[in-house]
Parts: sequence; structure tokens; C-alpha cells
Amino acid sequence: MTKKLIVANWKMNPSTEKEARELFDAVKNGVKNTKNAEVVICPPFIYLPLLQGLSLGAQNISFKEKGAFTGKVSPKQIKDLGVEYVIVGHSEARKNLNETNEIINKKLKEALTAKLKPILCVGEQEGEDKLVVLEEQLTRALHGIVNLKSKILNLVIAYEPVWAIGTGKNCSVEETIQSVLLIKKIIAKINKDLVDGVKILYGGSVNSINAGSYLAETNIDGLLVGGASLNAGEFIKIVKSAPGV
Repeated sequence: MTKKLIVANWKMNPSTEKEARELFDAVKNGVKNTKNAEVVICPPFIYLPLLQGLSLGAQNISFKEKGAFTGKVSPKQIKDLGVEYVIVGHSEARKNLNETNEIINKKLKEALTAKLKPILCVGEQEGEDKLVVLEEQLTRALHGIVNLKSKILNLVIAYEPVWAIGTGKNCSVEETIQSVLLIKKIIAKINKDLVDGVKILYGGSVNSINAGSYLAETNIDGLLVGGASLNAGEFIKIVKSAPGV
């Protein structure tokens, strides 16, 4: 059975190092016997060097390797900390930091060059045409990115409909599966070699009650969890809802 990938996005939480360590340690202890799911914690940058024992991801990166970019963090700096993953193109970064698809494309290329595993977030807002939005986001973000046949690309796509993030209105499993298949179809049209090995997650108001329904589906490779990941007990239940755990 292929391992499910379950990613915790802490966003700008918690407020202190003590709270971060306590949350991380509680999750680590709660999932230590998990064999059929890989757990990734994405805390704020300042906590990355302090946490050990689970896979780590950064919440964003710069699209530059180094230089005079005050306040930014480069992919190489993240990689040097032993971090494996990085979230790219989250809807909050698109909205609040004015990240365009072109900037996201540059970040993806830098992340892959640094041998990080990017988690590319895509998704439509309420009322938008899903096909149009996903095709534009994926086509522009993946422009110029190729998969050498000798090596499968370390790329994860997170389908996060913006209307479902933090609203308590999760996307139905049926619609999510349709969206996953649509994403695969779009990627195949961009470059059919990219489809092999790409994992597709769902994110948006995931909790311990609905998580198992997504994880039971073979077309859904895992979850990107926001608010629920800040509660250790809740997040551990989400992880344990993976098949075979």
C-alpha cells in the first residue's frame, strides 16, 4: 500500500518556542508507530531548526538563491537545515503577498534545483470556473519544468479550493476526486512525463471526522491540513484515519 502524505501547515502559529515544541512533540509521540502515512510539519521559519523527529517543510521560499533580498529565505538555506518540503503558491500568499503564477513558477524551479520537494497549491475561489483556474495556475506554474525519464520529479500538488480554506465547508470527496482527475489531465497536457510520480493532496477544512473519507480513496494521495493541525489530538486522529495505520 502506498503511503499517504499528510502535511500540517501551522501558518503563523504558535506564538512561542515552548508552544511549538510542545505541539510538535505531542504529534511526534502520537504518530510514532504510523507506517502507512508520512507526516510532514510546516511550522514558521524560526521553528524549523528546533524540531526533529518528523519530516519538515517550509511554508514559503524566495525565488532567488541568495543576495540583497531583506526578509526572504532561500531554498538553499531551507535545504541546509535538513528540510525536505516547501509549500509554494498557497492561496494566502497569492492574495496577501501578491504572488503571481510567474513568481510561483520561479519558486518551483529554485526549489527543485535545491532538491526540495515542493507542494504546489492550486484551487479556485467560489464562483470561479474550476477548469479555467486550474489550467491557468498549473500551466503557468509548471512552465519549463521537465521530468527526466531517469528520475521522477519530486512534486506534490495540493488541491485547495479557496472557498473551503478555514470556512468549515470542505469540498465533497466526489468533487475532490473529479478535481484530482482534472489536475492529472491538465498536467498530462502540459507534459505527459510529469504525471508519473506526482502526488495530489486535498486541503480545505479537513478534520478528524472527514479525513478518513479522503484518505480511503486511491486517487487522493494525502491531505494538507491547516487549522486542525494546531490541535495535537485532532491532527493525530487525522493521521490515524489513513488506511492501514
